[in-house]
Order: sequence, then structure tokens, then C-alpha cells
Amino acid sequence: MQRTTTILLAALALAASATVPAAAANRLVIRGAGFGHGVGMSQYGADGYAQHGKSYEFILGHYYTGTAVSPLGSNPTVRVLLQTTTRARFTGASRAGGRTLSSTATYSAVATGLGRVALRNAAGHTIKTFASPLRVTGPGPVQLLGAAQNGLSNGRYRGALELRATSVGGLEAIDALDLEDYVRGVVGAESPPSWPAEALKAQAVAARTYAITTGVSGDYDQYADTRSQMYRGVAAEVASTDAAVAATRGEVVTYDGTPVTTFFFSTSGGHTENVENSFLGSPPEPWLKGVPDPYDSVSPLHRWGPITMSMRAAAKRLSGYVRGSFRGIRITKRGTSPRVVAAQVLGSRGRTAISGPTLRDRFGLRDTWMSFTVVDAAGKPRKPPAKAPPPSGTGGTDPNDSGGAAPGGSA
Repeated sequence: MQRTTTILLAALALAASATVPAAAANRLVIRGAGFGHGVGMSQYGADGYAQHGKSYEFILGHYYTGTAVSPLGSNPTVRVLLQTTTRARFTGASRAGGRTLSSTATYSAVATGLGRVALRNAAGHTIKTFASPLRVTGPGPVQLLGAAQNGLSNGRYRGALELRATSVGGLEAIDALDLEDYVRGVVGAESPPSWPAEALKAQAVAARTYAITTGVSGDYDQYADTRSQMYRGVAAEVASTDAAVAATRGEVVTYDGTPVTTFFFSTSGGHTENVENSFLGSPPEPWLKGVPDPYDSVSPLHRWGPITMSMRAAAKRLSGYVRGSFRGIRITKRGTSPRVVAAQVLGSRGRTAISGPTLRDRFGLRDTWMSFTVVDAAGKPRKPPAKAPPPSGTGGTDPNDSGGAAPGGSA
């Protein structure tokens, strides 16, 4: 930084104070609650209920309104996408496409075009080319080498690996295994194994039900990450989670006798949310209604914040929504929890409608249970203009909500 005299610095500071408006010192403060989409079962809430002696049947019935736990009566195959790559490397396999392999050797597979997959030895020499998909099995779990999509490497997986050529010349590594083994690889990845048995059982039934009621594509049913539910294969299998899967074997959540989609998430903040208020555009579902969550406070993210930033930084996050100079955010609709469903970005030249999920994404927040307050240099809240210009998007203004209720309140 260039050196200046004390007198010059003072003169510049005086000039700046005369030309910069007082609003430049304002800051946006964000507070919130919860972590996740807020729909269905709160995992920390289930932990809290289990600590208070509630059974897994009670826990599931609480979070999925009007449902029952019922036997599925089958053990279908689940296909999980583990890797999208140009070359899949694996070991522990004894068969590939009907050909005998050495379970102690390392092999690789690559797509060769026209829907075919070449199997190669450790030296890179092609053993044989097969029609896609190439099915790989072993005497035990097969070890897939390299980075998997769920952030793991060198993962061991039960069932069979299906190595499928893609239309763009790549290769998909898919784990095809039975439902119960799949759930073993989910529960320990989604819930800490040290949690009470009833919480782990609730997770097992929710994971099993989610797997059979959702699908991704024709080639595979689930991702191995939070786009579906976390799956880590053998790495997630420990005694406590395996016991929870075994104790609930074949059990799923049903509504009127039919298995239903069992969304779940980390932390509710004290109340879950209606599905239509979190997944905007989704139809209301009778089993996915917001309910009180009294023991969710065991979560470290039950409450979070404050997050403070300059108005300029906030306006940058809201690029495309600010008309004129950024003045604040007005909540116009809250859900039952009360997560933000709709809001308006206030600018000196008008208001722009924005959804709660978009606000969460723009600010990188943990949840849509959030409040926004503009404070001055002294930290005192500033109210939005009494008569703001009309909005440029859809949605009206709730005169009783000038900035959003604090977590725990309602709007």
C-alpha cells in the first residue's frame, strides 16, 4: 500500500464520510435452524426420540403421518451407480462375463465403442471384449479401485459389478445387489453406528422404503450419495447397524397398504415441513406433513448463525434479483415449520420475487428455516421502507412479516 501523510489520510476520510451514504455501513444478518430439506424423518430427531425410549415403529409413525410398518414380502435387486469413468479397475473378482478370473489379480475395463466393454489384465492387455454390460462377481465382495462418486476409494461391494458402456464413450460402474445387503451399506453411512438401536432401526426401514419407491434411470436405481441416499458398501457395515437391518428385515413404511417415498434428512430445527413447501412444485402428500420435532435439539445444527455480510456482498449473492441498490429481504410466505417458501428481494428500484430454496442456494445456507435482518453500524435492526416499490415478480407482501421470524417463531 502506498505511504501517505497523516494529514492526507484524514482529508480522504473526511471526504469519504461526506460522499458515502450511511446505508453503506448496513449489514445483512442471517440466522436459521435445521440442516436439510426438512421433509419426512429428521435423523437427529429420531435419535432424540430413541433416547427418550420411543420404538422405531413410533418414530416412523410420527414422521410419516398415517403410515404403518408392513412386510414387503420380497428382496428385490437394487442397482447403485458407484463410478462414472473411462476405466474401471477392480480386484477380488473370480468371474467376468462367464470367464474365470483370479481373485487376487487386478483387472480393468474400458468401453470400446458400439456398446462393448474390453476386459484387460494388470499389464493393460485385452483379455476379451464383451457386449455391455460386463458382469463381474467374486467369491466375496468385489473391490472397486479409484475414486467412487460418494467420495470413497477402494470400496468393497457385495453383489455384482455391472460395467456398462455409455453413449459418450465412458463407463458406468454399477453395484447390483439385493435390497437387504444394500440397506446394510446405507444405514452406517447415514446414521452414526453409536446411536440407539431404535433410531438405527428407523433408519433401516426408511432407507429400505426409499430404495424401492424411487428410481434414477433405466440403467440404475440409486446414486451412492445424497442425490439418493449415502451408500458405502461393506465399509458401512458394523455390528450395530447390521443388527438394525436384521431386526427389521423386509419391513417398509406403507400408507393405505402401499409403500410410500420416505424422505429423510439431518436436522429439523424443531419442526418438519410439508413436502410441497420444500420441494416446490411437488403435490401435497398425506404422509409428508410437517410435524413437531421436540427432541431434535440434540443436533449441533438445531440452531445456526448469525452469518453477517455486507450489503454489497449480499447483493452479489443475489445477482439478477436486485433492482437498484440492495435494501433487504422480505419474507412473504412461510411453511408450517416455518421454512421460507417465498420472499422478495428489496431494491431501491423495486422488489423481485424469489423462492426460499433459491435463497438457500444463493447464500449457501443449511436450510430454508431462516431469517434476514438488516442492521446498521451499531448493530441495530433497520426496517425495510414503509412503502416499497411494487414487486417485479409474482407474490404479494405479508404486512406482518417485514424481515422474517427468528428461528422458533412463526410468520
